[in-house]
Amino acid sequence: MSSEASAPCIDALIAAGKLPDSYRILVDAYWRPLAVKIAGWRREKNRPIIVGVNGGQGSGKTTVCKFLEKCLLPEQGLAAVTVSLDDFYLPKTDRSELAKNTHPLFATRGAPGTHDVAEMGRILKALKAGVAVTMPVFDKSCDDRAPESEWRRIEYGPDIILFEGWCVGAAAQDEEALTAPVNRLEREEDADGVWRARVNERLASDYQTVFALIDYLVMLRAPDMETILENRREQERKLREGRPGAEGVMSDGQVARFVQFYERLTRHMLAEMPARADLVFDLEELRQRQGE
Repeated sequence: MSSEASAPCIDALIAAGKLPDSYRILVDAYWRPLAVKIAGWRREKNRPIIVGVNGGQGSGKTTVCKFLEKCLLPEQGLAAVTVSLDDFYLPKTDRSELAKNTHPLFATRGAPGTHDVAEMGRILKALKAGVAVTMPVFDKSCDDRAPESEWRRIEYGPDIILFEGWCVGAAAQDEEALTAPVNRLEREEDADGVWRARVNERLASDYQTVFALIDYLVMLRAPDMETILENRREQERKLREGRPGAEGVMSDGQVARFVQFYERLTRHMLAEMPARADLVFDLEELRQRQGE
């Protein structure tokens, strides 16, 4: 498929995502070259590959993956499927049990320890092997896993598996780094450090087993934590405007608390991941380019 042939696809995604027309600048300047790079990686391996796409909340990783999967990788003659880390959140009842038996903060989805890691690994391995799978879907509006009737069925073996998520490819911290709290949530609700230590233990163990399946890692790097917080607030504002009174939509205050669950690991990734990622896209540069 040529870039001219994919133009209607790009138009449709821009309209569906209510993106500004200037987003086309990013498609041409960054995401189409990224698709070409991924195609080169696929040729080098001569087999299906998993491309991890890491980015903080509101970084646009889901949007990038949509353009890659639906339009830009097909331009390269490649079939792709996106697997989202978010769809592997544990059901609410399981997180409630975890909160009861381990630490109350595990009731809130987000941090390592709140995902079905075994299922995540099984799905990724099956897709890489070309085996048909049924993937779970997480419904954020009710903070729970969707009924199985709404799960995604993938019947074909894709060339590219885009594995996207806020902590995809993350590395665990040194134990010494866990001592001092990084925000009010940790200071007041995890004063003894039990929650963050358990999160780090899980990240260092079964999550690394899954992340080891990634062939190449792409990072969408925000300039700082404050930008990530504002991006997440903007996401929720748009949801409030589009779905007034809808369940699961957070106020600015609720977003501020929610993001604190992600803050420690996000700061760690911003500091250490760029040195080992295969590609890093600076979100500040992208925004400036889009605004030109």
